[in-house]
Amino acid sequence: MRKLFFAFLILATNILQVDYSYAADIQVITSGAFAEALKQLVPEYEKQSPNKVIISYGSSMGAAPDSIPSRLAKGERFDVLILAAPSLEGFIKSGDLRSGTRVDLVASVMGAVVKAGAPKPDISTMNGLKLALLNAKSVAYSASASGVYLSTELFPKMGISEQMNKTARKIYSERVASVVARGDADLGFQQVSELLPIPGVDFIGELPQEAQKTVLFSAGITSNTQNLDASKDLIVFLASTKAVDTIQKAGLKPALPAIPW
Repeated sequence: MRKLFFAFLILATNILQVDYSYAADIQVITSGAFAEALKQLVPEYEKQSPNKVIISYGSSMGAAPDSIPSRLAKGERFDVLILAAPSLEGFIKSGDLRSGTRVDLVASVMGAVVKAGAPKPDISTMNGLKLALLNAKSVAYSASASGVYLSTELFPKMGISEQMNKTARKIYSERVASVVARGDADLGFQQVSELLPIPGVDFIGELPQEAQKTVLFSAGITSNTQNLDASKDLIVFLASTKAVDTIQKAGLKPALPAIPW
């Protein structure tokens, strides 16, 4: 009977023991639009998973040393990329990301800030936005997806490219709101989720609908990942209803897509 008891005890211990041998360190690099949401979501993910998430940051495009394209070109290894969907598609075509792993996480819109306490121009209409741009002595905008749209599409559409060439400049490797906060620009434009977390500025609103550019930000898994299952698990969490409240508080709109695997 005593032997039977100890045999049962050993069996029960083995059943109850949690196997963490599959835990992985997931290397994620994200562009700025999803950065704040990801920082808030990772602790929640790690509460429900043995996996650990290591976050790096870089812009979706451009040749800045810390941009995602530059870091991949230098041979840095990541498991998951989160960036503007058009740029992510480029990485799928180049073979850097696995085909069939794209998951759209959020939709992001553009907005503007001024230095805290400064007068807030009304940008709720196209005319108001144009006046704000023309009246600003200096304008800052992102060197990533939103800034490319401003300089190559919106400014020409509004007929103010010549004036903006004199007063507006791209910001590399830094948040636009940080430039405005220290007084190096009167007006700053970027994705709303990249503007809201920065102290020292006042958010003045989203661009009017006629000027707005909604950008999808998506996740994909790298072709050389050694943590495929863990990477999929993280993306499923980020795309789930569990992440909705945090995503919305960060100034983003959850996509809640169907998962392709």
